[in-house]
Amino acid sequence: MGTKTIYGQKQLTLRAEHCFALKPSNIQLFKMLTKNIKRKTNTLLRTICCCSFLSFSMLKGFSQGKMTKDYVDYVNPYMGNISHLLVPTYPTVHLPNSLLRVYPERGDYTSDRLFGLPLIVTSHRGRSAFNLSPMVKLPSALKPVQLYSYDQEEIHPYAYSVLLDQENIQVDYALSHQSGVYTFKFPNTSKKYLQFNSQQGKLQWDGEGLSGVQDIGNGTYVYIYAVPESKPVAVKRLQGQQLENATEAAGKNSCMILEFSQAGTSLRMKYGVSFIDVAQAKANLKREISGFDREKLADKGRKIWNDALGKIAVEDGNESNKHVFYTSLYRSYERPVNISEDGRYYSAFDGKVHQDEGKPFFTDDWIWDSYRAHHPLRVLLDPNTESMILNSFVRMSEQMEQPWLPTFPEITGDSRRMNSNHGVATLLDAYRKGVRNFDIKKAYLAAKGAITEKTLAPWSGKPAGKLDEFFKEKGYIPALYPGEKETIPEVNGFERRQPVAVTLGTSYDLWCLAQLAQELGIQADYDLFMKQSFNYRNLFNEQTKFFHPKDDKGNFIMPFDYVFSGGQGAREYYGENNAWIYRWDVQHNIPDLIKLMGGNESFVKYLDEMFQQPLGRSKFDFYAQLPDHTGNVGQFSMANEPALHIPYLYNYAGQPWMTQKRIRKLIGEWFRNDLMGVPGDEDGGGMSAFVVFSQMGFYPVTPGLTSYSIGSPFFQKVSIQLPNGKSFVIIGKNASARNKYIQSAKLNGKELNVPKLTHADLLKGGTLEFVMGDKANRNWGTAE
Repeated sequence: MGTKTIYGQKQLTLRAEHCFALKPSNIQLFKMLTKNIKRKTNTLLRTICCCSFLSFSMLKGFSQGKMTKDYVDYVNPYMGNISHLLVPTYPTVHLPNSLLRVYPERGDYTSDRLFGLPLIVTSHRGRSAFNLSPMVKLPSALKPVQLYSYDQEEIHPYAYSVLLDQENIQVDYALSHQSGVYTFKFPNTSKKYLQFNSQQGKLQWDGEGLSGVQDIGNGTYVYIYAVPESKPVAVKRLQGQQLENATEAAGKNSCMILEFSQAGTSLRMKYGVSFIDVAQAKANLKREISGFDREKLADKGRKIWNDALGKIAVEDGNESNKHVFYTSLYRSYERPVNISEDGRYYSAFDGKVHQDEGKPFFTDDWIWDSYRAHHPLRVLLDPNTESMILNSFVRMSEQMEQPWLPTFPEITGDSRRMNSNHGVATLLDAYRKGVRNFDIKKAYLAAKGAITEKTLAPWSGKPAGKLDEFFKEKGYIPALYPGEKETIPEVNGFERRQPVAVTLGTSYDLWCLAQLAQELGIQADYDLFMKQSFNYRNLFNEQTKFFHPKDDKGNFIMPFDYVFSGGQGAREYYGENNAWIYRWDVQHNIPDLIKLMGGNESFVKYLDEMFQQPLGRSKFDFYAQLPDHTGNVGQFSMANEPALHIPYLYNYAGQPWMTQKRIRKLIGEWFRNDLMGVPGDEDGGGMSAFVVFSQMGFYPVTPGLTSYSIGSPFFQKVSIQLPNGKSFVIIGKNASARNKYIQSAKLNGKELNVPKLTHADLLKGGTLEFVMGDKANRNWGTAE
């Protein structure tokens, strides 16, 4: 027998072929036993029959993955909630790419207390803008946010429940896109209080509901309108340590307390949120939630998630792999978020409310992380949403003081974090794969400005200066010697110049610009930017075969340690990762990188060397200097986005079997269905999309090219439902952790002997069939 969970109940799901050996006599017996059974007793008798005739074929059915739960039941929001070192994942409750997101307010997963209940998280990794605290009595020392001992917590993508055990208050929650419902079950005869807090803003009771506003920075505000099912018998505010009758509270940690009748044990409260104003928050609530039926809202959210996750259906007997896959897919839907509200949106990029003109506005997208796999995954599954996101990028550039493509667009505007300007890669990748519902000419000009007019100094939005002039003239960012004083005002004091990372990343960006110029027929730009796209060569050290920082006179910085030189996070020369990772950061011209390293054999030798090279110091010392460089196998880091494409590079040097081995080993070791199952900062989809692609069996090594590099399929069958109505099926015959090597492959019945798949192949629909084995076929995938 098997069960699948439908929110609030469990349903039995059986098939005759699962209950019996597939013999005519057994099937006939099943039919005789069930022929005249009344419908209401059908399930019970089928269960008895199944147990009576259980055979090996039922176990076989399980092993082949035929009996599956709903897609959303494979999502484990707790996966990765304990970090290996830096930032954990968050068990976020939200609908796909929606404005309203919440997760439990606590320091980390192991924290003993909840900081009240969340109402809206306004950015990935952010804390709740407002806070809600249910109480059975008013404590002698009131605080704006109550601390709760908790138990029996359960989180689904669409719902949340927890027992506040010391108060004995059961909390249940569900949400829509811009509104949510809380249900509280209090102890018998207890009083009931709801305490609302705004960290910096205002709360006001208007006789029907509680409105609130909070300043979240950079001239941006979030608004709330909350309506309890029954009216409070008293409304008070907390002023310092004093409670007083009042309908309004304002300032830092403004706090209102609503007291309700002792009659009954339950209390329900619904609310809407907005980035425009309170009236819009109220309108969002009215549009999405008519009553207080939390279960109905959860059922609706569950269906929305099943539809989204069901765009990729996997069949396999390995339940753990399915949990990792669908959890990773769920995380790919957390960002960016659609902040359009009834056709309007507030933009922090110019501080105004705009009409969206039928094209929803998306933000909260950390492009340095997401361009690699997150955006390409959306291009494949939901190109319409991707076009809206890219259209939003163009709008942002038009709304900002300087019309430059954003790098880290958030709810509060573009924070200009990290290095390089990889938004141009998202534009090129989508455009070449057929996503055209955005103004590519405006997008090109915004990208060109971001790369040629804005400074290349990391974490800066300032105009280009002397550092950029040097780059245009010499083709690289100059480095400083240890202890040499910084003289460039655009350079961030902590983030430093990151000269190798910026030179390599900008070379890729310039290649993307060149390709867009070619698409638009701008020949002069194409010629210039293609020439500059080879700038990475200027830092290549022929003797060591590493990308090595140079001073402003063209001399390599010496002496130099490719593991530890560069200070905290190697930022004086690289960025978060050391030279062993940036050695491979030439996504746009891998054949030339192979040539620089001496050909295929040397290239593979250097790849292997990275996975074998020890840390060089104790873990304590290594991670004290390179805390982002976790998930190590030798000097390879599975925990940071610049490393994601590296295992696939064996494909380009005639050794695809090594890509198959590496991918299986790395994901098996570092991505697991447990609390520490993510190796580093997951970045709200930036890393999870890598897992989704890789478990399906292919990966976009170079966003901007319309091809994917083939790895090792994890599942016996993957069915991708394409937006054009077709489906693309990937068969992994005999695929397992042991059978990770491709023996042969066919694409729509024709032999495939290259480790590559094109986007056009996918869009046509059809079947890619792999025959897998436990020994490497070193001849497969080696055809030119």
